[in-house]
Amino acid sequence: MSLASYLARRSLHYSWIIAGLTFLALLIAAGIRATPSVLIVPLEHEFGWSRATISLAISINLVLYGLIGPFAAAVLEQIGIRRTMVFALALLGVGVGLTTLMSTQWQLILLWGVVVGSGTGIIALVLGAIVVNRWFAERRGLVLGVLTASTATGQLVFLPVLASLVERFGWRSAVLTISAVAFAIIPLIALLMRDRPSEVGLRPFGVKTKMVETRQQGVNFIASTLDTLWLGIRRRDFWLLSGSFFICGASTNGLIGTHLIPACIDHGIPEVKAAGLLAVMGIFDFVGTTASGWLSDRQNNRYLLFWYYGLRGLSLIFLPFSFDPHFYGLSIFAVFYGLDWIATVPPTVRLTTNVFGKEKAGIMFGWIVAAHQIGAATAAFGAGALRTWQGSYLQAFIISGVLCLIAAMLVLRIGQSPLTKDSQVTPA
Repeated sequence: MSLASYLARRSLHYSWIIAGLTFLALLIAAGIRATPSVLIVPLEHEFGWSRATISLAISINLVLYGLIGPFAAAVLEQIGIRRTMVFALALLGVGVGLTTLMSTQWQLILLWGVVVGSGTGIIALVLGAIVVNRWFAERRGLVLGVLTASTATGQLVFLPVLASLVERFGWRSAVLTISAVAFAIIPLIALLMRDRPSEVGLRPFGVKTKMVETRQQGVNFIASTLDTLWLGIRRRDFWLLSGSFFICGASTNGLIGTHLIPACIDHGIPEVKAAGLLAVMGIFDFVGTTASGWLSDRQNNRYLLFWYYGLRGLSLIFLPFSFDPHFYGLSIFAVFYGLDWIATVPPTVRLTTNVFGKEKAGIMFGWIVAAHQIGAATAAFGAGALRTWQGSYLQAFIISGVLCLIAAMLVLRIGQSPLTKDSQVTPA
């Protein structure tokens, strides 16, 4: 009897062990994605690269993170969650470790942009959505909220440590540390991760009656992924979900996740203190996103998104005026923005499932996440370019805040077409 089968016979439902392993993998991937924010200034100083050039590599990373997601969802369906996770973690460990040897801009773009972007694209929000749909029939919103919050927790765990390592021992020590962590979790995933509840003789959490699992055999995953995209682009709800999530990515990973630490340094705030600020935001985001998952099981998800985007927009417009060291503006921003950082994910997943159905939800959400990351890449490069040309992040913060207010209006129309209106009145 395998260890997984033995644990499955214990009182704790094995779905919770699967959720814990997924959380751990997403947390490490989030830590790797956040690492460039503490490397921008050191790379500027060592190699003389402009902030726009470094931001270009980060933007390529973010684009690939998004575009690989839909195909990763199809691969997860075809070859299994465990194998895919092991491959992605190994790719991340190798790609991140090799960055210590880079000396030219094209190597930065290849490693941080292409290799790391591809690895993080496989271990992304789509993974959490598929795990939740396979292993949980009850408490889906809550579990997805916790898994989504792993992005914030990754910052909480890694950024202050990495910033301290950069300050004391140089940026290469931080990169090697995060690479070693990626390799360290691979044996645990290989030993305990399972693709479906039936593999350990169980039903999804919350299912009381016998159920038959349906699996697609012999499907061309590339064709299936593109067919799902074609289905989406013919629906107004897809454009509303993708457009709002584009703005979500632009206002989180792309802008704040990438440029808040350099912006703080521009205003005389030390890098370690700035990383600590992001960590505080991570604490509050864990609370906010978990609560958002709980609310998404109980409230109208369109209204939740309206408030999330509206409040985020106001906080970003406030940010440029909060750097005064004699004013607690940054602390206020960290709490206010942190609660809202990625609270948008559980309602967006729920709306995607309601509109397109459970079977297509994973791949469809993958395409919506692709829009999220294209938005993140646009903001990562755009903010870096504005900083290079204008010498300030003011314009980037204000533009992002206004876009969030626009998104707050857009999300109210999701699910209001004749085909889907009724399904959105009461969250499923």
